[in-house]
Amino acid sequence: MSARVVFMGSPEFALPSLRRLAAEYAVVGVVSQPDRPAGRGRQLAPPPVKQLAEQLGIPVIQPDRLREPAAMQQLRDWAADVIVVAAFGQILRPAVLDLPPHGCINVHASLLPRWRGASPIQAAILHGDAETGVTIMRMDPGLDTGPILSQRAIPIQPDDTAGTLSDKLAELGADLLAETLPGYLAGELQPQPQPKQGVTTVSLLSKADGELDPGQPAEALARKVRAFHPWPGSHLPWRGGALKVLRARATPGRAAAGRREVHAGLPALGTADGLLLLEEVQPPGKKPMSGADFLRGHDWERA
Repeated sequence: MSARVVFMGSPEFALPSLRRLAAEYAVVGVVSQPDRPAGRGRQLAPPPVKQLAEQLGIPVIQPDRLREPAAMQQLRDWAADVIVVAAFGQILRPAVLDLPPHGCINVHASLLPRWRGASPIQAAILHGDAETGVTIMRMDPGLDTGPILSQRAIPIQPDDTAGTLSDKLAELGADLLAETLPGYLAGELQPQPQPKQGVTTVSLLSKADGELDPGQPAEALARKVRAFHPWPGSHLPWRGGALKVLRARATPGRAAAGRREVHAGLPALGTADGLLLLEEVQPPGKKPMSGADFLRGHDWERA
């Protein structure tokens, strides 16, 4: 008889894992975040996991907090053998962690213990890591501190953004979950404690974190643009608003930090070390445009 699984997740990162589970196990229920306002009209929009669950005919609940009595009762009624979590967005308390016989298994987008926390994909790019990966772990009450079942690494490419890397890790995580879960449920695979060395943590990001500081080296700023694309985005102060920087690269050059120049036909920003070339930008109220097109319509050096 196929194991009974409850899945917890919200964003697109979780979709490949839910698809794989639904194809191979009895997914008896899904828990996702509540619908949130989205887009210019701020209309309520369902999280991607809810949309997929409904397409698959799987019951969905969306509690504001898992500790709500109705949510806890539904989890008990589903009587899952294991709960699988992928980018759910809520902390799981012991009452939930201890509910299924095989506990709660998490698909985490880093090579733990490096980058515990809410933004591991952005952190890996931002800090210039050569590789990252996914970890399948059994969850405990700590923040991504649970013992490891399996891991798999991939290189970070020079042009990877948080968006492209998230897509790769989502598929990798689904594959590794499918390989790991049978042995774990059969008792053939035992979780191993995380190493005590190499622990790093990262907090939840906000839009304010995306401001580009020309007091940093250009290479660090270029990594930030990639790390924060598509969210929370990177920006520079511009005419009382914010100029979104969608693509940028570092190049050798000398200019005072914060000085605006034109270099190789692109808007350039002086930094603590080198120039940051703005390859694609989005002025306030406008559509994204190339740096070259931006120069044709704006006096970058005088602004």
